Amino acid sequence: MFCRLLIIIAALSLSACSSWVFRYDIAQGNYLEQKSIDKLQVGMTKEQVKFILGSPVVIDAFSDDTWNYVYTLKSGRNAKYNQKKHFILMFSNDLLISATGDYKLSKEFNTPFNDTATTNNSDIKD
Repeated sequence: MFCRLLIIIAALSLSACSSWVFRYDIAQGNYLEQKSIDKLQVGMTKEQVKFILGSPVVIDAFSDDTWNYVYTLKSGRNAKYNQKKHFILMFSNDLLISATGDYKLSKEFNTPFNDTATTNNSDIKD
């Protein structure tokens, strides 16, 4: 009888120490930095955007002109450190037309992107 009581007390006291167990932070999705967002400009191609930000987590199944960059962090320490961020890019004719989400766009975002390769090719006359 005493042995059973001792086992129950030991199990209960060990379960009280569960807050001492190390838990990993779980990050999922695309972690975007503000300096990468600052490089975006209207008129960039999908390939140029992919080079800057990487591949999106979600591409709209009905139209590949909407890219969703989603990032979640589930903290192992405390729920107050959890993060969720979204960034949505819209394209038209494979060119970037708008961006919305949890990141601040640069002042140069609405300045059309000029590709020097196409500018130089248009100057050449036959």
